[in-house]
This record gives sequence, C-alpha cells and structure tokens, in this order.
Amino acid sequence: MRRIFIALMAVMFVALQAQNGSKQVELDEIVDGEFGQKGLPKMTFMADGQHYASLEGGERIVKYALKTGKEAGVLMSPKYLEWKGDIEGFEFSADNNFILFWTDKEKVYRHSFKARYYLYDVRMKRLTALAEEERLQGVTLSPDNKKIAYVKDNNIFVYHTSFQTNRQITDDGEYNKIINGIPDWVYEEEFATNRMMEWSPDSRFLAWMRFDESQVAEFSFPWYQDEGVEQGYLGRYVYKYPKAGAVNSKVSAHVFDYENKVSRQIKVDTENEEVYLPRIFWTKSSEKLGIARLNRHQNNLQILFANPKSGICTIVINEKNERYIDQQSYSDIVFLEDGEHFVYQSEKDGYNHLYLYAMSGRMVRQLTQGEFDVTAFYGYDVKAKKYYYQAAKKSPLEREVYALNHKNEVECITPEAGTSAIKFSPDFQYSIRSFSSAAKPFYADVYDRKSVKLYNVVNNEKLEEKLADYQFTPKAFFTFETTYGDELNGWMVKPQNFDENKQYPVLMTQYSGPGSQQVKNSFAFGWEHYLSALGYMVVCVDGRGTGFRGEEFKKCTYRQLGHYESDDQIATAKYLGELPYVDAQRIGIWGWSYGGFMTSLCMSRSDVFKAGIAVAPVTHFKFYDTVYTERFMRTPKENPDGYNDYSPLVLADNLEGRLLLVHGTADDNVHYQNTIDYSEALVQAGKQFEMQVYRNRNHSIYGGHTRKHLYHRFIDFLERNL
Repeated sequence: MRRIFIALMAVMFVALQAQNGSKQVELDEIVDGEFGQKGLPKMTFMADGQHYASLEGGERIVKYALKTGKEAGVLMSPKYLEWKGDIEGFEFSADNNFILFWTDKEKVYRHSFKARYYLYDVRMKRLTALAEEERLQGVTLSPDNKKIAYVKDNNIFVYHTSFQTNRQITDDGEYNKIINGIPDWVYEEEFATNRMMEWSPDSRFLAWMRFDESQVAEFSFPWYQDEGVEQGYLGRYVYKYPKAGAVNSKVSAHVFDYENKVSRQIKVDTENEEVYLPRIFWTKSSEKLGIARLNRHQNNLQILFANPKSGICTIVINEKNERYIDQQSYSDIVFLEDGEHFVYQSEKDGYNHLYLYAMSGRMVRQLTQGEFDVTAFYGYDVKAKKYYYQAAKKSPLEREVYALNHKNEVECITPEAGTSAIKFSPDFQYSIRSFSSAAKPFYADVYDRKSVKLYNVVNNEKLEEKLADYQFTPKAFFTFETTYGDELNGWMVKPQNFDENKQYPVLMTQYSGPGSQQVKNSFAFGWEHYLSALGYMVVCVDGRGTGFRGEEFKKCTYRQLGHYESDDQIATAKYLGELPYVDAQRIGIWGWSYGGFMTSLCMSRSDVFKAGIAVAPVTHFKFYDTVYTERFMRTPKENPDGYNDYSPLVLADNLEGRLLLVHGTADDNVHYQNTIDYSEALVQAGKQFEMQVYRNRNHSIYGGHTRKHLYHRFIDFLERNL
C-alpha cells in the first residue's frame, strides 16, 4: 500500500490557540452548544435592492441599508401590534408592503411544521390573523398581495386580503388518505420540500399537487404518554410510510383558476407507469407551469411545461442516466429574467455542471466545464452579463465562488482556502460573502458590485476569544491511498500533548451516505476535541460513495449500498493501525443513521474494530422508504443480493467487537424496528452487545436532557471498551 500522509491544514491561528489555552473542554459545554458559531441572522433582501430586513429578538423586524449597514427604520414591532408573542419567521410580499409571519410553531416532520400565521400591512400598520389563529401549513402569499393560500386538515383554502374572506379550494382532504398542497411523508423527507403549491406570477392561478395515499401501507409506533391514557395503556402514532418495493402515493397536478373559479387537472401521464412528481414551479410566464416528472427508478427525468388553461404538457428536457439522477437537476432550475432562458444542472458529462437552455428545450450551451462539481448556482447578473456559481474546483474539500462572463472567462472571486458562499441582492448591486475554514469560524461581509468590501455583517470574534482560553488540538487534513487504489480524504484530531512515541486508541467517525461529505474545510468544534483531551485520536474519512468528486466516485455504490463504503472504512482502520502512534488493538468506529448502518456493517465484515456505536442505524434496507432506497438499490425484488449481501441484520452472526446500539422509539425516519430486529438477530447469534433506548424520541434524539445523557453514554461505553 502506498501511503501519503499530508498535514494539509493545522493552521497557525488555531494551533496558537491550542498552545496558549489552559482550560480543558468539557463534554457538557460541547453538548450545550457553547462552542456553536453564529451564522447569518434571519435577514431578507428587500425589493428595492438597497435594504435588507432582519428579525431581532423574536419581535422586531428592522430595515437596514445595504450600503452602510445602518438601521433605516423599524418595519414591525410590538408597539404597532395588538398582539404579543414570539415571531419565529417571516416573509415579504413581492412589493414589501406586507409581512407574512408565523409563531407558535409545531414541528411535524423534518421540514414541515404547523404554525399560527398573521399578515401585517406595513403602511397601514394593520394586523390580520389567518384562519382564526388555527395552526396552518404550506402558507403562501400571491404576488399581487391579494390572496393567501394555505392548507388546513389536508385541504387548500385561499384567504382574500382585501375582502377578508376564505374560499375552500379542495374538500377531499383526509388524514392518511388524501393530501392537497403539502407533501406526503416520503416526498418531504427524500425530495426535501414542505409545500407543494405555488401561485402564478400574475396571481391568477394556484397550482398544487394532490397525494392519494389511501393504498400506501400504514406504519405505527407506540407513544408513551404521561397523561390521557386510561389504565396505563399506550397511545399509538399511525402514518403512511412506503417501504422499499411497496406502493407509493398516487400523485396528480392541479390548477385552480381564481378568475373563473374553476379547478382542472394537468395532463401529466402517471397512469401507465409509477412516477414521482417531485417539483411544481412557475416559469417567468403565467402561461407555463413547470413540473418535474421522474420515473420510479429515478434515472429518467422529464421537465414538463404545462398550459394552466388547457392542462396540456410539453416535454422540455428528457434526461436519462444509467444509474440515477441527483436532485439538483430538478430542485435548482433557475429561470432568467429575459423570460427566454433557464439554467439547468446535470451530471451528464460526469460532473455536476451548469447548462443554459432556451424555453423551447434547446440547449444553448454548457456554461461550466471541467473535472469538478458545481455545488450551487446563484443567478445571472444582466447588467454585468455574469453567471455566479459555487464550486469545489480547487479541491473537493474547498468551496469557491466564481463569475463566468459572456466571453466565457471565469474569475474566482473568493480565492481564500476554505468554504465560501454568497447571497446577492435582487439587482446584484450588493452581495453578502460568507466564509469559514477549519481555522476560522464563520463570518460574512457586505460587498458592492465592484467587489469593494463595505462592512462586516456577522463574525464570531467572541467565539475565537473563548477558544483562546482552551487547550485543544486542531484538526489536520490528510490523504492516503487504499489497497484498492483510491485516494481518500480525511481529517484527524490527535490527543492533547501528543507523544509520537506512545500508542493511542482511535475512534473513527463517519456518515458515508451517497453524496455526503464530512471531510470539508469549514469550521466545526465538536466532541472530538473533548475526546482528544481524554487521550483518543479521532479520525474521519470520506470513502467511495461520498460527494463532490464527480459522478463515478459517488455512484459506484449503485445497487450495492454498504459494499465499497465499508471496504474503505475498514481500509482506513488498517492504515491507521500501521501508524507507529496508533494502538491497532484499540480502534473503534461510530456513526448516526447511515453512519450507524456503516458502523454495524463494518463490525460484521472485519475484526479490526474493537468497539462501535451505531445510532439509529438502518440494519436492512427493506425497512427503509421507497424513494431513497430505490434511488440507489432499485426494489428488493429487482436486487435481492444487493439488499442482503451488505445488511447488518443478515450478517449478525459475523459481528466482532463490542457494539452499542442506540435508537429513539418514535423515529419516524429510520424505524426502531431496525434496531429491534437486529438486536434479536444478535441475541440468537450469541453476540453480546449493549443497547440504549430513548422514549418518544425521533431520529435526532433530542429534547430535555436527552442529548446530554446520550453523549455521556457514549463516553461511558468508550472508556470501558476502547
């Protein structure tokens, strides 16, 4: 094995802090978020291009001048309202004359929530409560400010702001049967959306998706209640969850014509084949409604433009892939202001790049090219004739922002080594450029169109000052080549007061899921720094299947999830075990969700790990949902070997080392069923293990003192077994 160990980044600033500090990092400080960094505040660019608005203290929305950063007025505050409470989020009307805000938020699933919504008239200083302050979902204000669509009890309603009247658009909504305007569970989780309805640019049409989930199988789990259950019996939570190979919701697209008060179904062919409709969106024209249509294998994407009056669709893009099409292709389409073009993202040349299309579907040209992935598109500045995008061009670990002009010349406008991003004002006159690196916590500055820095809008100087008081070891990045010939990227945190003549235990941390990334040059301060104080070395490596290294590196795991990912984690452990300062007999591994799957799988495919922690693991992909699983594996019927060959449940007999299983009983994502069935398989295989269960906790396992208990449980297990 050829080994390359390159300490790419033990940056002097952080190293200096580590040398000068005297205080030791405490675990509770980490868990309580005392080393968390500030990000951008809840700020929104205003329509005039000269101001932004920020929510402050949960009660005031303040306007600031982009040119100076100085306060330019208070748009809303308690003194204007006959209402008391905490504002949890807001959005402007297109002309900024109205503010739609919400409070008393109640989380539903990962992205969705219910809340009480209010409309505030900025000029008249008048407040209106929607739906008599009932909790609503999917709320959206029309561009003309006259109508607000929302979902209540799975039905769509429209509130007219001038007449203060409600119109019910659908009447067939029913829990666990019919959903209008918001996604079902699997669409929300795997297509990352919490609303499936949009107003047309002229405010005449409301387009939405209807989900018929009546044939989708129900899943339920017990709910342990303190009150309200007679004689000690359990409650139950029941919802629709399609597992791999099972029936999905039947989805259809609809439009309500507010002018003629009529609804019509869009003629998307979903009858002859099982398909997904993961996005519905308007172009710059109210005559063209966009719909993304994806086959069940998710390797054929069609972008359709529909006429909202006739319901007839035209296929504009029809892309096919041998494996699967990633979400950025249908999630990040940007329509240009000229109304004649749009920018589309695709991996069709082996890397994710930007393509310019005419509205007819004719590809005008490929905008970006090269052996790197574009990671975000920020838009087209008409005045400067420049396309702005983010890319991992210099290294998969880095993110830079680039400008591409009409002469096809590319300029890197954020050359610093680290992670850069940008937000533009509507007219591109101002931008907010943010940055962080392993050595530098997040900060953001405001620039003008000429790239002149105007002022700092957020920084983490207090965190930097706090860190200076502590003794800790900084992250160092490295690269090594496996026996399979792949060069992998990683980071490590060595034990405090490291002595190369001693041997230390290692805890490997990873996620490893398709397209993910854990090894990135951005700031994070976690429990690895506490572990280093206890004498552990902590290492993280992104193996094959992870993202931002091109399509082949990411998609090589297709139809065999777990195979190459576990090969690479095992190869990492063997590589580390040969380093003179690593105790090869004390190497552990841990991970959450996909990382929990990987932990338990690695411990059944090798004896190199002495201990492991698997949190909320998938133990067999037959237990997981249709959209995610089949994207990478196809169905269990089509690919039985792929499901079984790398399943911890199937390989329970082979488990080596000490394992801690952790799960929440109310995990709506990776069901507790995964851990229960796996634990039974381990019992019958005669394998000893430990298990920690958290009552009524979901996939994130938090609430009350739960997180603190969880991490102390980790430490207790590691101290006894590693």
